Amino acid sequence: MSLPLSRRSFLTRTSLLGCCAAASPLMTPLSFAAAPWESRLVVIILRGGMDGLDVVQPWGAAEYGELRGKLGPATGGGPAKGTYDLDGFFAMHSALAPLIPLWQQGELGFVHAVATPYRHKRSHFDGQDLLEAGTPNLSGVRDGWLNRMLQSLPGVEGRTAYAIGHGDLKVLSGSAAVSDWSPDSNLEMSPQAMLLAQLVMEQDPAFHAALSEALNLSANEDETDREDGAMTVPRKARGRTHIKIAEFAAEQLRGDTRVASFSINGWDTHNRQERSIKGALSGLAETILTLKQKLGSNVWNKTSIVAMTEFGRTVRLNGTGGTDHGTGGAMILAGGAVHGGRVLGRWPGLDEAALFERRDLMPTGDVRAPAAWLMRAMTGLDRNVLERVVFPGLDMETDPGIVR
Repeated sequence: MSLPLSRRSFLTRTSLLGCCAAASPLMTPLSFAAAPWESRLVVIILRGGMDGLDVVQPWGAAEYGELRGKLGPATGGGPAKGTYDLDGFFAMHSALAPLIPLWQQGELGFVHAVATPYRHKRSHFDGQDLLEAGTPNLSGVRDGWLNRMLQSLPGVEGRTAYAIGHGDLKVLSGSAAVSDWSPDSNLEMSPQAMLLAQLVMEQDPAFHAALSEALNLSANEDETDREDGAMTVPRKARGRTHIKIAEFAAEQLRGDTRVASFSINGWDTHNRQERSIKGALSGLAETILTLKQKLGSNVWNKTSIVAMTEFGRTVRLNGTGGTDHGTGGAMILAGGAVHGGRVLGRWPGLDEAALFERRDLMPTGDVRAPAAWLMRAMTGLDRNVLERVVFPGLDMETDPGIVR
């Protein structure tokens, strides 16, 4: 369900940046909340629709090679070259190779064939809003699911604000007090202008993906200024932003902070996916490893990380070697508190009759459920509160044992 784009909602979307793949972490604030419990939770929003079938490749499925072409398994069977075989059926993308030790230690896992309640339209705006709202629809929604979790717990206090970013992440917006911080940013293109560009390009996959890629590249430049036509990226908007975010998050989580949430963009892979997804996955791997290093073993062992995206992508490649907006996807779990070394979820199969609308991976699980079980393990929140207040309309089903 789309909300009218009034001037107020336009500015709100700009500050929240809960809309699409081109939402850069240079403008996405990092939000924190302090609480008395000992466990830590990090929620990473992967903006743009991560292709779970490429990240966690079902090479053991007979149909996968034909559907995926050059992104599929090696000729003659077996996982694709450079990937890491997880369990004889699924393989992990080569760009996540730095995380292999975490998998081997049981500190990395995946949940496949999951999705939000969002279906059919495949809009970044609605998909992101629904993911961060954590509700079945957007009617009357005023806050995000992480904030509703905080509202349901005693002893929650906001931390000192670091007023460097542009507003909150919607997932942490609400009446519970939280603090905001974002890395130094000074893009000449204003947030309003950037959102306008995203709105214009929303219906054109090629242009939308190009904008996302350009922003991703601009966030990883060296210490010299860069100029691309009319867009100038000043020196202060330096890259490696995901590392700065992870370092700052770890610093806070070593203290009183218990919840951190931020976003990583670059997952809108409409073309040249073989190339474009590598940078996003490498950045995600670096983010997780930076958190592990900077948290230290004591806090890392109390930490759960969940990486979620607004929707998956089509099973078949398009004509430009990419994938278009889909439905079922995957989520990533990491941390010393996570019971990893497993690919969770009910696998639906890839034969045409098993696909959602004969084009997408069929979701067999609600992406909200693993997050709810993480929160229950972390805070002891009652299941009824999680299913009715934090995630209205959710059926958590059976405990998958995500936390050790």
